[in-house]
Amino acid sequence: MPGSNVSQRLFIALSPPPPVRAAVSALCTPSRKVRWTPTEQLHVTLRFLGETPGDLTELLLDRLNSVRVEPFVIPVEGVGVFPQKGPPRVLWVGIGSGHPRLHQLRKQIDDLLLATGVEADLRTFHPHVTVGRCNESAASAANAWVRTHREFAGPVFLVETFDLYASEQRPGGVEYRLLRSFPLAV
Repeated sequence: MPGSNVSQRLFIALSPPPPVRAAVSALCTPSRKVRWTPTEQLHVTLRFLGETPGDLTELLLDRLNSVRVEPFVIPVEGVGVFPQKGPPRVLWVGIGSGHPRLHQLRKQIDDLLLATGVEADLRTFHPHVTVGRCNESAASAANAWVRTHREFAGPVFLVETFDLYASEQRPGGVEYRLLRSFPLAV
């Protein structure tokens, strides 16, 4: 990648440990109306960057090392859909109201991105794990899924790192490739 001008579709995320991913995946029942996220790809998106030129990726890999937040614990609980109004497109598992350090981490990343010249998405941060994507006729299935799992409470997890991923379209679907993990505190 050094010196590369190849553009990549990037995002910054938290990667839950295997027990959390397994608990979340257990909620995914077969359905022709929902495309479930593969267990190994479950994550909490902190910031979607989109298509990013190689030289900017190199700069980000260097600068993201400066983000420092004390490690913290977050719960994995509650379920819902996006958008809240209209036909559901996404099924998600929440992470509570989010630990204050989660929001501190997001702010530091946003500040760094702005200073690096990356445009920020100004939507409200709603931390969650996307577990499935719905087709146009999934409203009743999505509503039933939310009713069935509304009391979901999975294991908590200790956040000690955040990750930079590349998202690559493959014949079998989207594949995420970890570019680097960054420790929260040294």
